[in-house]
Amino acid sequence: MHDSAGILLTLFIIFVAAQIGGEIAQRLRLPSVVGEIAAGCAVGPSALGWVTLPDIATGTPLDVLAEIGVILLLFSVGLETRLDDLKKVGASAFLVGVLGVVIPFALGSLWAHGSGFDWIRSMFVAAAFVATSAGITARVLQELGVLQRREARIILGAAVIDDILAMLLLGVVSSLQGGGAVDVGSLVGTLLGAIGFVAVIGWGGARVMRRGSGWLDKPSNPMSPLAIVLSLCLGLAFLSMKFHLAAIIGAFLAGMIASETSQRHQLEEQTAPLLAFLTPFFFVVTGAKVNLAELGSASALWMLAVVTVIAIVSKLAGGFLGAITLGRRGATIVGFGMVPRGEVGVVIASLGLAAGVFDERIYAVIVAMSLLTAMITPPVLALLLRDRHASTGTP
Repeated sequence: MHDSAGILLTLFIIFVAAQIGGEIAQRLRLPSVVGEIAAGCAVGPSALGWVTLPDIATGTPLDVLAEIGVILLLFSVGLETRLDDLKKVGASAFLVGVLGVVIPFALGSLWAHGSGFDWIRSMFVAAAFVATSAGITARVLQELGVLQRREARIILGAAVIDDILAMLLLGVVSSLQGGGAVDVGSLVGTLLGAIGFVAVIGWGGARVMRRGSGWLDKPSNPMSPLAIVLSLCLGLAFLSMKFHLAAIIGAFLAGMIASETSQRHQLEEQTAPLLAFLTPFFFVVTGAKVNLAELGSASALWMLAVVTVIAIVSKLAGGFLGAITLGRRGATIVGFGMVPRGEVGVVIASLGLAAGVFDERIYAVIVAMSLLTAMITPPVLALLLRDRHASTGTP
C-alpha cells in the first residue's frame, strides 16, 4: 500500500519543481519543457533525491499520473490537427517515419556490435534508438504555436508511423533475444491490426464527428462536451494499447476526431487548465529516471557521447531525407522534430535490463541518451522555427 501523505508530498515537490524549472527555462528563452526535465534531474536520485526511483517505478501512482499527463498533451495536440491536414502530408510523413526507424536501428546495431554485443543483443540495444517521443516534440510545437505548419503535421504523422514500426521491431528483437523464432504471421497480424486501428478510428471517427457533433450539447451539463471527448480519449488510449501501440496514439486520434466538432475551440479552452496541472508531471518524471551515478567514469561518459551523437545524427538523417521536398530548412526542422527519445527509450532500456541483455551502465547510458535528446531538441527546434518565422514573415 502506498503512503498517501508521502505521495502528496512527492506530488508537491514535482509540481513546484516543474514550475520553477519551466520559469527559468523561459527566462533563458528556452522551451519550458527543458526546464521541467532538468527539474526532474535536480529533484531525482541523481541530485537531491527527493524523488526516488521506487516513487516513479512503472505502475506507481506517480507513473500513472505522468502517463495521464502525456495522454492529455497528445489529446490537446490532436485538437489542433485536422485529418485533412494530415492527409496532405501523408507521403512525406510515411517516408520520414520509415527512414526514422531504419537508419537509427542500423547505426545503433553497428555501434552495439562494435562494442562487444552479439548481433541479437545488438539489435535489442538498437531498438532503444528507434522510437521518437511524440510528447516532447508536440509540447514544443504547441508552445511555439506552429502546429498548423506543414513541418509540424509531417512530424506528427511520422510519429504515428514511427510508433507502429517501433513496436513491431521491439516484438521481433524480444522474440530473438528470448531464443524463440519470429512468428511472421503474428507480426503481420499485429501490423495490419495497428494500421487498421489508426485508419478506421482516425478516418471513420472524423467523418462521424464532422456530420453530427451537435449531440455533444444534448446533455444539460455545460461541461458535457469536455467530459464526453475525454472519455473518448481514455477509451481510445486503452484500445491503442490493445493494438500494441502507445496510449498516446489513441489520445492523439481522439483529439483529432474532436477537432472536427463545432465545439473545437471551446474544448481547447477547457482542456488548458488540465494540461497546466498534469503535463508537467510527465516531463519531471522523465528527468528523474536518469541515474547519473552510473556515468561517473570517463569511459561511460565517452560511451554516452558516442551514443547520443548516433541517436541525433541517425534520426536527423532519416527525417531530413524523408522531408527533403520541403527544402533544407524545412527538412532540418522535421529531422530535429524526430530526434527526442524520451520515455520510449527509457521503457526499452528497462526491458533490456530486466531481461539481462545489458548491465546497469549500458542501461544508464541509454536512459541518459534518451534524456539528452529530449533536452537538446527543444531549444534547437525553437531556434529553427523562430528563424523560419523571421525569414518568411509569418507570426
